[in-house]
Amino acid sequence: MSLSQRIDAVLVDAFAACGLPTDTARAARAARPELADLQCNGAMPLAKATGRNPREIASAVAERLAGRPEIASVEVAGPGFINLRLADGFLSETAAEQDDAPAAGIVQQQGAAPVLLDFGGPNVAKPLHVGHLRALVIGESLRRILGAQNIPTVSDIHLGDWGLQMGMLISEIRHRMPALPCFGTDPALPAGALPLDMDDLQRLYPEAAAASKADPARMAESREATAALQNGDPGARLLWQALRDISLRAQRHDIDRLGAHFDLFLGESDVQALIAPMVAELRGRGIAVESEGALIVEVAEETDAKPMPPLLLAKSDGAALYATTDLATILQRRRDQAPSRILYVVDQRQALHFEQVFRAARRAGYADGIDLVHVGFGTVNGPDGKPYKTREGGVAQLRDLLGDAVDKARERLAANPERLPAGMDDAGLGRLAEQVGLAAVKFADLSSFRTSGYVFDAERLVSFEGRTGPYVQYACVRIASILARGAAQRFEPGPIAVQAPAERALVLDCARLPDVVASATANLAPNEIADYVFALAQSFSRFYNECPVLAADGDAVRASRLSLCRLVHRVLSQGLWLLGIDVPERM
Repeated sequence: MSLSQRIDAVLVDAFAACGLPTDTARAARAARPELADLQCNGAMPLAKATGRNPREIASAVAERLAGRPEIASVEVAGPGFINLRLADGFLSETAAEQDDAPAAGIVQQQGAAPVLLDFGGPNVAKPLHVGHLRALVIGESLRRILGAQNIPTVSDIHLGDWGLQMGMLISEIRHRMPALPCFGTDPALPAGALPLDMDDLQRLYPEAAAASKADPARMAESREATAALQNGDPGARLLWQALRDISLRAQRHDIDRLGAHFDLFLGESDVQALIAPMVAELRGRGIAVESEGALIVEVAEETDAKPMPPLLLAKSDGAALYATTDLATILQRRRDQAPSRILYVVDQRQALHFEQVFRAARRAGYADGIDLVHVGFGTVNGPDGKPYKTREGGVAQLRDLLGDAVDKARERLAANPERLPAGMDDAGLGRLAEQVGLAAVKFADLSSFRTSGYVFDAERLVSFEGRTGPYVQYACVRIASILARGAAQRFEPGPIAVQAPAERALVLDCARLPDVVASATANLAPNEIADYVFALAQSFSRFYNECPVLAADGDAVRASRLSLCRLVHRVLSQGLWLLGIDVPERM
């Protein structure tokens, strides 16, 4: 049980003892910490319902709270605010419990239903670009936040690996490499027979698409290749699998570099067998109807403030669309994973698409018992405030953006050798630059609410000062250094005894972790954790300036402060892990 839960339980007891409803018996951080640790405003909403003065209600509650071992003092202020100063012994006890608790005290859920996270979404034959960064970083952070609370998760990358784009590639490769054994009468594709890598595919796909659009005959070939693939042609399937494998190998390099984890690497191809019977069923139930030759599902609702277009299920030529695949994917996930929620971590610009799909799924009964949520996000922008591009104006590849951040981190570290461990070689500097550069990118991505875009500025993001990932990393490394120096001098951590104001503030800040995690979960907002770890790093800096640790006045004080340092290190490290950020051993 977290500190806030324990105090709320004390307040509930006091309100109930006064014969009052307990819905508002909750505490929050005091607006003026110099006056109190926590503040309860629950008396004021009860005034009208009870016909009593709110200050009178607050005074009655305060009398019940006086003498509780958790509370050192209680005062009524203003129209009925209940200000609480917590007892030193209670704070010391809760700090020790948090230091020993799994996941630094994050509350563990019992019997939670699984949550499926859909994020990543790369396409075959295309490298990951800047647009994939936010899906990967936000999706992975949410996966960790849920997992830290013992909520089961399943993560799926949802590959774009089907449709006309594949037919275009297959027909283009047939033109360029007609002798490939997959095109023969006895189709085969031995290892190494397809001499292409991701760079080749990156050049090949735009050329294939341009050729198909420019020449009706080539487009007909592409459609024929698409049909052959979808009908199970052995040669087309062999080539498709090879192209998929090449793409995933290259994309996984960036995915692994960012520390994203996927339980499933499924794609559009994995639900193709479900589409025809699904469409037939929706048509038979009258949910899918014809409109100008196409098949649609009406999803408008009476409460809509503006027109809602129907979901297009199949074009006039019978071709399925992204919405068709997404609808079938909900069916597949309900059958195979039975999730309670599906979180789609996808660009905010796809909001209309997902609203249509979710409404169609609910209308069809495919989402019964499943909460479908679009976790939208804004764009990564350049200094001009527009979506980040290369110097030539093209779409920037993810590996290049990450490389820029790591290069800037390396320059910054090399320019400040006093920050580096003695004897660090070039390889060690490279590893440290990787950790610092990626921390800068992830923290920048997660430090504002996800629907807001942000400006990518590698020079600013890798700074060790200000609201950056490296600043919080350095706080963690600094604490680890204090603990290591204490151990070298044979100083042992001991019982935490809260005395100084900076110690009190630090314990209260550490105790907020479970509440911050719960709020970030409710709001699907990793930025709340980014805000928290930055504020905690600042709180530790104030503590360190005011409260000597290794040079503390007395063995008991030093032992207490060493334990407090250990607690802060645990909480900061846990918070950074939730953001997907590694803590270097030395920095």
